[in-house]
Amino acid sequence: MCGIPTKYVSLLCLVVQNSTLVLVMRYSRILPGPRYLSSTAVVLSELIKCIICLFVHIREQQAQSRHSRLPTLSDDASPASSHSGYSLRQLWTDLFSLKSGFLKLLVPAILYTLQNNLQFVAASNLDAATFQVTYQCKILTTALFAVVMLGQSLSPRKWLALVILTAGVGCVQIPSSTTPLHARQGNYLLGISAVTIACVCSGFAGVYFEKVLKGGQHASIWVRNIQLSVSCLGIALFGALMWNGQAIREGGFFQGYNAVVVATVCIQAAGGLIVAMVIKYADNILKGFATSLSIIFSTIASVFLFNFVPTIYFMLGSVLVFLATYMYSMPSSTGAAESTPADPSEKAPVLVVENYDGEKGSDLKPNQRPFRDESDLESGDDGSQDGASVYAPDDGTNSRNFSPSLLSTSTMEKQVLAELGHVS
Repeated sequence: MCGIPTKYVSLLCLVVQNSTLVLVMRYSRILPGPRYLSSTAVVLSELIKCIICLFVHIREQQAQSRHSRLPTLSDDASPASSHSGYSLRQLWTDLFSLKSGFLKLLVPAILYTLQNNLQFVAASNLDAATFQVTYQCKILTTALFAVVMLGQSLSPRKWLALVILTAGVGCVQIPSSTTPLHARQGNYLLGISAVTIACVCSGFAGVYFEKVLKGGQHASIWVRNIQLSVSCLGIALFGALMWNGQAIREGGFFQGYNAVVVATVCIQAAGGLIVAMVIKYADNILKGFATSLSIIFSTIASVFLFNFVPTIYFMLGSVLVFLATYMYSMPSSTGAAESTPADPSEKAPVLVVENYDGEKGSDLKPNQRPFRDESDLESGDDGSQDGASVYAPDDGTNSRNFSPSLLSTSTMEKQVLAELGHVS
């Protein structure tokens, strides 16, 4: 893009999205005037995600159908049949048949919907900086659930990172002697409780989602995300009618909406797509660095926008969270050493070809062999990642907005699926 590598563009988008979401969400909840219903905002966010994923999936299937069809005598007899493309019946079968695994996604859909609603509760009662830093506890909950439910093992460095993360979040919660608890805007205890429950939901949903993906049923990235978005949309709509049904009937579904609220919904919906782009074009180290960088930007912006006064404990805790996030996202060096071939020439097969002088390509010196098949390296399968499926730090948006990601590049499709649109 404009001469800039795609991975840096995606990382920049992630930093901007992470930083602006908590700021815009917080600002939308403290604006004077009638307040919008957060449950309706969650419904609209899921609707946008579902439409985007559905559009991309249909376009992909239509393109595959056009390129995979071979001309036959029946095509000449009925030209209209060659343009049938991807039918609605096939779409329904892919999404909602018993073999599609749709019912298995109801559990993470419930948890993700609850998580998204709790984010608005936390944003209403906590300042943006505290919310952003505290929300990184989802790294801890995801790791613990992965160890308990999937039997995964973490390296000593990752355990150390989790301890540092816990200490950092604890330091952020220490109030200043000059700022008592009752002087803070909103219900501080309610906000912290909402963040804590949201982190637990995020961790359990992410690990459960991975367990479903390992169940043997294979589907495309977009099919899984459409299924998850449809489930979340139905549950969010049901919850909005149950908890705010009377308010919706009296003031309407879009009561209290303005440009700031619309921006909040759109930014939250875009979070999963941006995370998917980061996972595809960058790596988890840069993703963790971008997540940590967004914490700094959110804190600085809170000072100017909301008159936030960071204490010495908050600064110390933010540094610890920044360090822990970066440490946890780094791959284990032992795994990289074991997967790296001792002989560099064995990294990829060498094609034996003849040059213009009639000499064999195998007779050339190693640094003169231009024909090396390194497609596996370009795709990211260079063996530098952990073999185990360990979760990386989340971006702090989305939405499922998000959601912990897997470090193993051999499960890249699962990475994008677990993150796309559902890890806030």
